[in-house]
Amino acid sequence: MGGDLQNANFLFVFLFLCSLAPTSLAYRPRDIVTMSKAGQYHGSRTVWNEVIGRHCPIFAVNREVLMPIEKPVGYTGADPYKISFHFGHEKFHVPWLLLINRKSTRVPMIDVHLKYSGSDLHGVTAKVLDMPHHYIEVHQGIQKNFWDPDHWPKHVLVRYTWEENSEIDVSGGFYVLFGSALLLSFVLAVYVLQSSQDKLARFVRETVSDSSVPGGVAKVE
Repeated sequence: MGGDLQNANFLFVFLFLCSLAPTSLAYRPRDIVTMSKAGQYHGSRTVWNEVIGRHCPIFAVNREVLMPIEKPVGYTGADPYKISFHFGHEKFHVPWLLLINRKSTRVPMIDVHLKYSGSDLHGVTAKVLDMPHHYIEVHQGIQKNFWDPDHWPKHVLVRYTWEENSEIDVSGGFYVLFGSALLLSFVLAVYVLQSSQDKLARFVRETVSDSSVPGGVAKVE
């Protein structure tokens, strides 16, 4: 019975830690949101590489960064170059964005829009825009270096903007609480059933043993 109690306690602690896992992955103010990127050129894609912290979004903070773009293998300038991102431990994926050889003579920038609620990241969208003139005035070297075919890595302005989603998912929270309570109830029921079976089996064994010899002494005539 001691072994069953130990197993039940271990299972209860395991389930409790699992229930805390989503909380441990929540973001705190000014946390760095992990991010990785990959490039695509002439039908060939690079592997996913982690982006260093100073180029990543910061949770719930609007900001702009200059992100370096490495020269693709076999680059000649004749084909379009695309880039894609993963955010939040690969939870959110941004489709391929056309960055070089667009149908525009303006320097591109990447506009990333992130949605959050409380301490959770809820969604990410991104698009390539023409860089506004006032950005070019602030970052004067970007335009010259971007169009120079021999200048690598190129730097692209990435703008992160955050939108707070204040909607509360009441039904989702109810289902989570109900499911957790049901799971804990099932574990407790299994433990009680195992304990009752052990006690019942011991009672049956003692009853059978005592009834085999009435009074504990054999009768002699």
